[in-house]
Amino acid sequence: MSTLSIVNAAVFDGESDGLVEGPVHVADGRIVAVGGAPRPADRVLDARGRTVLPGLIDAHCHAYGIDLDMLALESRPLSYVALAAARRLGAALSRGFTTVRDPAGGDAGLARAIAEGLLPAPRYLWTGAALSQTGGHGDVRAADSEVCGCGSHSVEVVDGVDPLRRAVRDRFRRGAHAIKIMTSGGVVSLTDPIRVPQYSAEEIRAVTAEAARRGSYVAAHAYSPEAIRHAIDNGVRSVEHGNLLDAATAEAMAAAGAFLVPTLAAYDAMDRRGADLGMPAVSRQKNREVLAAGRTAVELARAAGVRVGFGTDLMGVLEDEQLNGLRLQVEVDGPAAALRSATSVNADLLGRADLGRVREGCVADLLIVDGDPLRDPAVLWAGPQRRTVVQGGVVL
Repeated sequence: MSTLSIVNAAVFDGESDGLVEGPVHVADGRIVAVGGAPRPADRVLDARGRTVLPGLIDAHCHAYGIDLDMLALESRPLSYVALAAARRLGAALSRGFTTVRDPAGGDAGLARAIAEGLLPAPRYLWTGAALSQTGGHGDVRAADSEVCGCGSHSVEVVDGVDPLRRAVRDRFRRGAHAIKIMTSGGVVSLTDPIRVPQYSAEEIRAVTAEAARRGSYVAAHAYSPEAIRHAIDNGVRSVEHGNLLDAATAEAMAAAGAFLVPTLAAYDAMDRRGADLGMPAVSRQKNREVLAAGRTAVELARAAGVRVGFGTDLMGVLEDEQLNGLRLQVEVDGPAAALRSATSVNADLLGRADLGRVREGCVADLLIVDGDPLRDPAVLWAGPQRRTVVQGGVVL
């Protein structure tokens, strides 16, 4: 049995408004006690003046999102995409994200390599390629293009009830955690108005019914009130982005028990860096439409009692903005609520009550930061030299 004790540390347990006293004791990868007397251990980590947090969870992290140009992404060999994804996942882990949900990509091969320890990576929950209708957010073709981005690494165009059923069943056969669908227009796609709902009610219900039979759920890309209602009324549990949310739709989400996963980092980064990275003008214009609204959507969701998670949605070189997502959500929510979003709330969204918390019986995925993040939240987005990551009880 391997043991670890983290002593002289304050603890944010993932749920409370304040900090509690350590130490934190770990055995065989799980937390066995928080607080109380010191215990002997194979390794003792002195964290005086520091705070132990649950390992962070990014519920909208695109490992396969190696390029802002969706056509270029889908045109690459999968072997290259997977190798680039491995590097992206290793970087996320070094930032303190010990679990990620990939809602548009991943496959059984990458998941197996991670499970076997072939590469450093967060716990990896994947959906496989997101499902898009023809001309929807995941259709990578320009209006005047006949080129087919047929790789289906991150998105697959599937129309019709029966083809969608087959696609969902095959994802679960391969080991997918959940299913992702596109139910409104998006920023980086070129031919779809951002507010218009996508997929018919029958098509969405076919996807959500298949997921429910597997004890899983569906996450939907949706911006506008009409697209969000279209999704949740037909069984979607996780609304991604939701920037154009209004108060009435927030109330409907709360009544349906749906989660909101805001992705504030992506719009902020694209606004500042998109032009230099060659983003098309139509994408930059759509990004401006949703940029300012994202913070308001979080506030409306909170007021209605919607459970608000945390995601980043960063494509290509913008991945280095991942911790900036925490800063942006702290600015809206305050540090305690933002940390709950990125830990225990996301864990509940994923159906993993043993993650996102520092308490007895939970997996010992931990992040140790300098100082008190509730008083000085800047420590959350400080560089790697100011953080220590523990995964499964192992200090990385």
